Amino acid sequence: MHQSHLQPQPPLLSARQVQSKLGVDRSTVYRMAEDGRLPAVKVGRQWRFPADLIDDVLRVDAAPRRARSVPTGSAVAAPQPDVAASVAQIAADLLGVMMVVTDMDGQPITGVANPCPWFAERSDDPDLIDACVAEWQQLADDTDFEPRFAEGALGFECARAFVRSGTSLVAMVLVGGIAAPGSRTAGLYHLDDDSRRRVLTALPRVAAALSRVTSRDPRPTDLRTADTGSQR
Repeated sequence: MHQSHLQPQPPLLSARQVQSKLGVDRSTVYRMAEDGRLPAVKVGRQWRFPADLIDDVLRVDAAPRRARSVPTGSAVAAPQPDVAASVAQIAADLLGVMMVVTDMDGQPITGVANPCPWFAERSDDPDLIDACVAEWQQLADDTDFEPRFAEGALGFECARAFVRSGTSLVAMVLVGGIAAPGSRTAGLYHLDDDSRRRVLTALPRVAAALSRVTSRDPRPTDLRTADTGSQR
């Protein structure tokens, strides 16, 4: 009898099964599939998720942040600094926020694009930069998939999305300089509800775009000397 040499295909999970594994709602699973944060294929009208790759994602996101970091020269890729800076500048200008790309230790890969006036006035203050990096490290430790705004110690809101290389987390895209709803703090970006939703929708798409443009030499950027871009 002729025997097939076709390799067995890995099982595919439904959105409901992935929802149960990740502990998020179904709409979040669909958004993560659409913007590339989860490995997925379309079968007819339905999203299906390779079980082995979903398990890989879960293993990566359960690991401590330091273990997820990508050392220079690693076989795992990270965003090319020049390309990441260009993407961040365009996205920041379009969204009306400031944006930076960092590695998984919170160290900046790019300068801060489109800094708000409050940040631009203080950008040469080393204590401010150290405080930013400390907050970015905390955001790296939070492995929640869904971008959301959170007010930090500096008095403005930030949100972030992870950049992946395969199943590894290699970087973050962060937006900041955003005033909390109802705040009258001068020098920050004040966004209405529609603009806030647009930022959170766009953020994982920017991260997914950077995931497709990677390099093996993500040299950190010194924000004390980096060009912080245009001011609004």
